[in-house]
Amino acid sequence: MYPANTSPNCNSNLVRIRIESNYTICPSSSSSLSVIVPQCLFKPKMRFPKRPLSFCLSIFSLPQPHPHIHNPSFSLSFSSFRIAQFCSGFHNSSKGYHQFPSKRKGFRSKGANKSLSSFRMDRISVDNTRSHHFQISNFGDGDQEPCIWSSFEGERKIDMGKQIFCNRSLNMKKIVAVGFDMDYTLAQYKPETFESLAYDGTVRKLVNNLGYPQELLQWSFDWKYMVRGLVIDKKRGNILKMDRHKYVKVAFHGFRELLKEDKVATYGNTLIREGFDEPNYALIDTLFSLAEAYLFAQLVDFKDNNPGLMPEGADYSCMYKDVRAAVDLCHRDGTLKQMVAKDPKRYINDETSIVPMLKMLRDSGRSTFLVTNSLWDYTNIVMNFLCGPEMVDCGSTSNFDWLRYFDVVITGSAKPSFFLDENRASLFEVEPETGMLLNTDNGTPMPQVGSTPMNLLLKNSKKSCRVFQGGNVSHLHKLLSIESSSQVLYVGDHIYGDILRSKKVLGWRTMLVVPELEREVELLWETRDIRKHLRLLRNERDCIENKIHHLKWSFKFEGVNEEEQKLSAELEKLEVQREQVRVSHQQATRECHQKFHKVWGQLMKTGYQNSRFAHQVERFACLYTSQVTNLGLYSPSKYYRPSEDYMPHEFDILEM
Repeated sequence: MYPANTSPNCNSNLVRIRIESNYTICPSSSSSLSVIVPQCLFKPKMRFPKRPLSFCLSIFSLPQPHPHIHNPSFSLSFSSFRIAQFCSGFHNSSKGYHQFPSKRKGFRSKGANKSLSSFRMDRISVDNTRSHHFQISNFGDGDQEPCIWSSFEGERKIDMGKQIFCNRSLNMKKIVAVGFDMDYTLAQYKPETFESLAYDGTVRKLVNNLGYPQELLQWSFDWKYMVRGLVIDKKRGNILKMDRHKYVKVAFHGFRELLKEDKVATYGNTLIREGFDEPNYALIDTLFSLAEAYLFAQLVDFKDNNPGLMPEGADYSCMYKDVRAAVDLCHRDGTLKQMVAKDPKRYINDETSIVPMLKMLRDSGRSTFLVTNSLWDYTNIVMNFLCGPEMVDCGSTSNFDWLRYFDVVITGSAKPSFFLDENRASLFEVEPETGMLLNTDNGTPMPQVGSTPMNLLLKNSKKSCRVFQGGNVSHLHKLLSIESSSQVLYVGDHIYGDILRSKKVLGWRTMLVVPELEREVELLWETRDIRKHLRLLRNERDCIENKIHHLKWSFKFEGVNEEEQKLSAELEKLEVQREQVRVSHQQATRECHQKFHKVWGQLMKTGYQNSRFAHQVERFACLYTSQVTNLGLYSPSKYYRPSEDYMPHEFDILEM
């Protein structure tokens, strides 16, 4: 083994580690130095790669100074340490981990700095002629390291809320490139600040630009009210939640819940089933849409109560169109992005596990790429915040270190049209320092007349990461030398813009990020006994109804006059019992769903059926999980396998 930042040829710096029963003795090549430290928690069957491995050694407690330590300046300022993560992943050739030979160099990054706070043993002579530094991790003051699969602790059990769930088999050994969306995938925005910012900006545009009344400026935003997977009925001003068969189970007109009779009359008693698609319906399938859905519900209530204050001709459909126009205005004039750029930490979660995850993927030999609809200036600010070094000025855009974690970055991609081959958008190369757009021929630099020589352009094209704007998926395949679309795994948060098109049109492998899933899984575990009780109530209800039907059948066809009075009393008793069980079951079901969300219930369920959102996740996402960094908790060569599918006739026979 080699200490961090040394090469296998530096024999004079070689430090051997031998595990004994109580202590680890770390002798140098010179017998003049011998350091005894407490035993490290090495696994007895730990496999080490054949190539040099950088690591960080940690100590649990410090014994009395050893007599062989001659340098009095050697001291430790804290007493508690722990083993830190490997700076490069394990590679076991017997398990195929060498399928992608590592080609990446070590780095220091924002994520790495936070996971490995450096502590140096300076001026301790190893060969009495030169100094050497050990880096030891300090996790004091409540800091917590980002866990990564390739670390010493990487094989520990993964919390249920951070697991990756599989819909279709996916062998990561066959994946040669892993791509990411940025907004709400790598960059998780804080809803209480960012969504409120989007809401406030939209309201101001409605009032100042589109003529809506000043009263709107007094409104506030409840960022917890709306959920993904809802459908907006533009014509009627209704917000719907439906199951996978497109049956409406929950419906609100503004903030007023529709009665069952009204719901059935509107959406259930038609000769032709509604498709619930554009142009009459809008799908709330991204977290960006929650604020506009909430504002639309407010406008519906306001119009119903104050019809004279609304702009002339503003029906429900027109109001939704105006809300969308106001949102687009906020994006076009840079209102939102300028505020985020000034203080990214206020609006974006600081996720320190992104860099270790990206590095592990790249160390496994895979290419990584970023495809985002955001333009370069904003992308650089956000990615600097997530992956760049610590900066006093969070809004600084002068650092491009984060580009080392990607092979290709495509900004302004205009997804989902980016995924269509017939999209003829030109591909421009972005000059990171100036933001200047350069013409390319399908990614190959094109010199401008009388300017940069061609040889210099070709030299720049060999940079470790190239940044582009526009283009389409064919350009990306060419830049990454992708031979088959099934070799690409793309991670995004938008079921339509990221997942559906890339899966359905291209055949890419896909992973959907569902931040709400972590809490949902935890609540599923907490309510498991309630759900068992609900199944028992449902079975009891079925049993009572069957007895009632049998008695009624007897009255009608079997002539039971002599016992009619007795059977009538029994029938009456059963009907009372049925009503009691029905009310109890209905109330328990409502209480169970309200534990997930007071209004809309469980994200992935509508009643007993999978919700429309869950159905889309199942159809188009090969994998789904709560956070993009959960990918770093698994081996980059893992074979993801789905659980067995069950049909209704199998449940009672093959009860889980």
